[in-house]
Amino acid sequence: MRTDEFDFVLPEQLIAQHPPEQRGASRLLYAHDGALEDRRFADLLQLVRPNDVLVLNDTRVIKARLFGSKESGGRVEVLVERVLNAHEVLAQVRASHAPQAGSRLLLAGTLLVEVLGREGEFFHLRFISGEGVLDLLERHGQLPLPPYITHAADGEDEQRYQTVFAREAGAVAAPTAGLHFDEAMLQALRDKGVRIVYVTLHVGAGTFQPVRAEHTHEHTMHSERYEIPQATVDAIAQAHRAGGRVIAAGTTSLRALESAAAGGELVAGENETNIFIVPGYRFKVVDVLLTNFHLPRSTLLMLVCAFGGMNEMLAAYRHAVEEKYRFFSYGDAMLIQRNDVGRAQHAAIK
Repeated sequence: MRTDEFDFVLPEQLIAQHPPEQRGASRLLYAHDGALEDRRFADLLQLVRPNDVLVLNDTRVIKARLFGSKESGGRVEVLVERVLNAHEVLAQVRASHAPQAGSRLLLAGTLLVEVLGREGEFFHLRFISGEGVLDLLERHGQLPLPPYITHAADGEDEQRYQTVFAREAGAVAAPTAGLHFDEAMLQALRDKGVRIVYVTLHVGAGTFQPVRAEHTHEHTMHSERYEIPQATVDAIAQAHRAGGRVIAAGTTSLRALESAAAGGELVAGENETNIFIVPGYRFKVVDVLLTNFHLPRSTLLMLVCAFGGMNEMLAAYRHAVEEKYRFFSYGDAMLIQRNDVGRAQHAAIK
């Protein structure tokens, strides 16, 4: 498919720069059976059913951005992409001249870091310290807000650019559909008979990258680490047996589940995924998707079009622009019923 088929015009003023005053105070566009309903996020409680299972991504955003200098004195900016072990990371490094293997960086005025080499677009760095890198980042790093948020991270962001159920440190971007949930909503869902389970997918900075290739098949997808607990697999199987639905909170939860079911059956475990979902993909696990509004020409918009039907989702985005929904990480949400008819039609055309 051509990448420009996933383009749309988004007025800059619709890009949310701050979260709503309270979690869950956002709007919700409900897309189902070819219809669009303008709702509030609180209405999610009316739209779920007993025996449904809600899958949340419990990754925790780390303070992955560091500033400093090279040995030569040139300034550098480091964005940790992935923590490899207690002392080593893969990171993006911005500098006037790329640092060479064997050189050292001084970050945050106190952290000595050795450049071990390069792995593709990332630099392999080692923190020369007895402390673990996650502890060092928490103390010296800055929260890495998305590139379309124009202000520097502050105290509000440190609280609100993190889900209330974040547990497993390792993401450099939040699983933003999860930002809408507060503890009261989670308990209300449980009280209604919805089972809440978790996956972990550590979101990488590649999630913000547009697809620059002319055709989707030419795009190289970034890789992310995920883990599916056995309890989640069991809950999903039980829900389907009972006639319930699997509701993925966010594209990250969906990508983890669909990756773990690549062999046809959902399996527990830890693995890497570079799954690239475009229209024509046959979903194996997820029945309903809760997600925010995504960037034009992004892999996430392509995933949404695969799930809800391309014509239907592009129409939904036009509706969202007309109705002035708030876009991206701090924006409003969509609840999308899987569109099997649209997928079958697309497959037949191909």
